[in-house]
Amino acid sequence: MADRVTVIGWDGSPLGAAARSALAAATLVAGAGHHLALADVPADAERVRLGSIGLAARRIAGHRGSAVVLADGDPGFFGVVRTLRAPEHGLEVEVVPAVSSVASAFARAGMAWDDAQVVVAHRRTLRRVVNVCRAHTKVAVLTSPGAGPAELALLLDGIHRTFVICQELGTEREKVAVLTSDKVADHVWRDPNVVIVIGGVGTVVSPTGGWIAGHDPGYPPAARGWALPTEEYGIALDEGESTWLRAAQLARIGARTGDLIWDIGSGSGALAAEAARFGAAVIAVDEEPGACASTAAAARRAGVQLQVVQGRAPHVLERLPEPDVVRIGGGGIDVVIACADRRPERIVTHAATRDEAEAVGRALAEGGYTVECALLQSVALDTGAWSERERSVVFLVSGQRPDSGP
Repeated sequence: MADRVTVIGWDGSPLGAAARSALAAATLVAGAGHHLALADVPADAERVRLGSIGLAARRIAGHRGSAVVLADGDPGFFGVVRTLRAPEHGLEVEVVPAVSSVASAFARAGMAWDDAQVVVAHRRTLRRVVNVCRAHTKVAVLTSPGAGPAELALLLDGIHRTFVICQELGTEREKVAVLTSDKVADHVWRDPNVVIVIGGVGTVVSPTGGWIAGHDPGYPPAARGWALPTEEYGIALDEGESTWLRAAQLARIGARTGDLIWDIGSGSGALAAEAARFGAAVIAVDEEPGACASTAAAARRAGVQLQVVQGRAPHVLERLPEPDVVRIGGGGIDVVIACADRRPERIVTHAATRDEAEAVGRALAEGGYTVECALLQSVALDTGAWSERERSVVFLVSGQRPDSGP
């Protein structure tokens, strides 16, 4: 095992005394090409070009001497430190950090970033990264080849955002460009780069700053909890949007950051807005202009971002991006079948009668889903007289794709 492993962050500025001292004593130096070309790298040290961090870690573990790993920015922030510290390598690591590339990017843009989401885009995570950009108004994306600014912009089709693209930060080739998302795919971008994605309709910004990095679930101020009572929306909700049915549906939906949720037959927009409060991206679909307007108003009231699409399901669904979860508020069996064909992890809906519930369950089962159904009954009580004020009975039907886990 290497006698000593020092990870040095580099942000383009001259190395400090601790970094220079570690490099001077190094018998092995690992890094990207531009790191290995630095004047401080000893001429007689073995040089390892970083490709796979895991392979480099195994090589370092077998080295006798002092090893240095050079990395861009802060190597402890989405960097090489995590891999090097993996138990199987048995390495004891010292870290000399530099300014992270995310902090540098926001500095170039002259923006605060404690309220930003920070995500890493690879080919396998790109879709979820795009969903974060849909759902949040300030996102920093650490890109990779094949998952860069152009790919982000293309998958954000129909969502207007501003891109601040910072290429090769800290080098002589550094360049910062600001473009609207519809123009980004027209250009070729150099790696590595950091993309700040900002904007959204009805953005609400805390006037005093937050207390937690990233999305503050408590701002803007709203009634505590979810499945809020109907009076919070200022309009009448029908039986299919009752408080307790929404609570059960939200529990089955299980909205998470990085998800894309379709809410088909969004009605008032109550469920769509509440799903977005969990950090998920939401596309709300309804054929009625009034319902679309109501959904947009519910999103503004909740301080969340969601996309409203007016059109009749199932035909309008053909041009929507792939969902993780679908909630069906209306549309019939044809909509259930069309959604099952898109293979989301879960489909959640409700039925007013047992016959209707059986038909929905049969369609989900034939589509390859494991079906669950529960009869929900809620009774609103007048707490003055403790007498029944209102009763609601509905079937909650959900389908789970067997290969998607619990």
